[in-house]
Amino acid sequence: MKIEESNIVETNDYRVIIYPASRPFTPKESKLIMEKLYDFLAGWAAHGKPLSSSFKIEKNQFIVVCVDEEKETASGCSIDSLGGVMKALDQEFQLGLFDRMKASFVDNGEIKTVKLQEFRKGLKEGTISRDIEVFDFSKNSYVAFLSDFLLPLKRSWAGIYID
Repeated sequence: MKIEESNIVETNDYRVIIYPASRPFTPKESKLIMEKLYDFLAGWAAHGKPLSSSFKIEKNQFIVVCVDEEKETASGCSIDSLGGVMKALDQEFQLGLFDRMKASFVDNGEIKTVKLQEFRKGLKEGTISRDIEVFDFSKNSYVAFLSDFLLPLKRSWAGIYID
């Protein structure tokens, strides 16, 4: 399985885990993150059985890990080991990968990430346009990721914050 390119058409629906950073990666960070994830995924296993997995860095800010669970299901322990690697990356580069109280959106072609409270306030006061697209990090399948990762505000989870 390989998902480095967004235009690949997949026939299977892989499990997806999305780690959203609070800011874009520097070129050096991207390189180191990719090296560490390639090394980790090469040996990633569940109960001693290798997991068919891959990852991509989406929009230079979001790490998307895929697992083909039709071949082997990721166990709690294997997910925990992935979480450990991601926590180490988060601490090393101060990425905010585990801060779930933020919103990321595209406004005039630019990705912006702000605290959720600031996002709600901006929508209410009009400092954040209602003509934005919002990222949804809750997608857990590759098909959902491809179709609904970035949605217009009204169709997104954040649509509840508009009148």
